[in-house]
Amino acid sequence: MPLVVLAAAVLGLIAGAYAREVAAGFGAEPDDQGRSRRGEARGAFAAAARAVPLPRPPYMTEGVTALAAALVAWRVHDGWVLAAWLYAVAAGAALAEIDRRTWRLPDAITLPSYPILLALLAPSGRLLPAMASGCALGAVYAVLWFARPTGLGLGDVKLAGLIGLLTGALGVQATVVAGMAGQVLGALYAVGLLLARRATRTTEFPFGPFMLAGALVAVAFPGAFPGASPGG
Repeated sequence: MPLVVLAAAVLGLIAGAYAREVAAGFGAEPDDQGRSRRGEARGAFAAAARAVPLPRPPYMTEGVTALAAALVAWRVHDGWVLAAWLYAVAAGAALAEIDRRTWRLPDAITLPSYPILLALLAPSGRLLPAMASGCALGAVYAVLWFARPTGLGLGDVKLAGLIGLLTGALGVQATVVAGMAGQVLGALYAVGLLLARRATRTTEFPFGPFMLAGALVAVAFPGAFPGASPGG
């Protein structure tokens, strides 16, 4: 097991470097919503493919990705579920960095992740509970988006479905923890901004990184919230 965790951390460093390069190719929302989005995505992935996957200062993306990959390898033992989570760590690192900079969660990453995760989870025997949790968490975020579209984006709804898929493969409790943890972490960040007088009650901020952090909380502490216990 220590060797698996170490290998995952090393792969996480490499994946983090690629994720940083991919994220650098995405900017503000393109004006031409059709061809510009496709061209932007092609350019981002092409530039990342040409890049040398070496960590660069300030090493934040690479370091966080390596830690996340090591955590997942430590806590997830089913081979196919682990493969799905490791893919999600790499994709999530790019999404978090893009959302942090541009307040976007591009379809070019979220939408292809659905068939990729479904294909990886299918041999695990946990596809049906994963799909049920993905639909449930996605539906919850869809309701939140409908109730307050200025606070969440459709990208957050699509990301919620992916998080539900991943955590559902671990157990419904993990999905509950991931959903609650993302909300709690986002709320704590908002309170911190208010206390530092850097924001007001109406200030908005990108929520994707907190959703992704909540998923990692679910892996590390599946029983972190009352009523939730470790999943299967």
